[in-house]
Amino acid sequence: MNIPGILEFLKLLAANNNREWFQAHKADYQEVQADFDELLSTVIARIAGFDESVSHVRPQDCTYRIYRDVRFSPDKSPYKNHIGGYINAHGKKSNHCGYYLHLEPGNCMLAGGSWCMPAPMLKAVRQAVFDNIEEYKAIVDDPSFRQYFPVVGTERLKTAPKGFPKDSPFIEYVKPKDFTVAYSVPDSFFQDPLFINRIEEVFRQLKRFADFTNYTIDEME
Repeated sequence: MNIPGILEFLKLLAANNNREWFQAHKADYQEVQADFDELLSTVIARIAGFDESVSHVRPQDCTYRIYRDVRFSPDKSPYKNHIGGYINAHGKKSNHCGYYLHLEPGNCMLAGGSWCMPAPMLKAVRQAVFDNIEEYKAIVDDPSFRQYFPVVGTERLKTAPKGFPKDSPFIEYVKPKDFTVAYSVPDSFFQDPLFINRIEEVFRQLKRFADFTNYTIDEME
C-alpha cells in the first residue's frame, strides 16, 4: 500500500480542484482508492483481533465519496482534499461509535466517536457518564488513553447541560456536544515500518471509550 502516494495525489488535487484535472487523472485516483482499500482491509483485520464486531466490515462499507456536496456551500470545489474511512459495525451512517481513519496532507488523524447525535441520545449518553462517572473517568483519565485522546468532544457547552447540577465536581465530563476523540498524526507517521502496529494500539484505546458510549447509543438506535 502506497500511503505517501495517496498523500501526494491529495496535494495535487488540492492545487487542481477542478473536473478537468480530475478526469485527466482518473486512473491515478483509482490507484489511490485501491491503495486506501488495502490499508482499510489491513486495519479492519487488526481491529477485528480485539473487536470482532467489525470482522464483517469491508472497505467499500467504510469509505466516503471523493465528490463534495456543494449545494449549500460557498466553496464550489467539486472534490474533497482528503480521503477517509469509518470502520463501524453498524454502518458508517450510524451513531454507533466506530474507528475513523483520515488521510489529508498535514491533517491526518485517527479518530472515532459519535457526531451529531439526536438530542435524546446525547442526553442519555451524558446521563450515562454522570451516573457511572468513576467507570468513565477510569477510561478517559487513564494516561494510556489520554496520550492519544486528551480531549473528548470538538465542542463543549459553556454551562451545565439542562438537568445536571451546576455544582457537581464532574460537570465538565458532560459538557461535550459530541462524544468524539481524535489523534492527529504527521504525514511521516505512515513512513514508520510499524505504523500498522501503532494504528492498532491507538484504536485499542479507542475501543474502551466506544464500549462505554455504545452501551447507551445501541439501546436507542
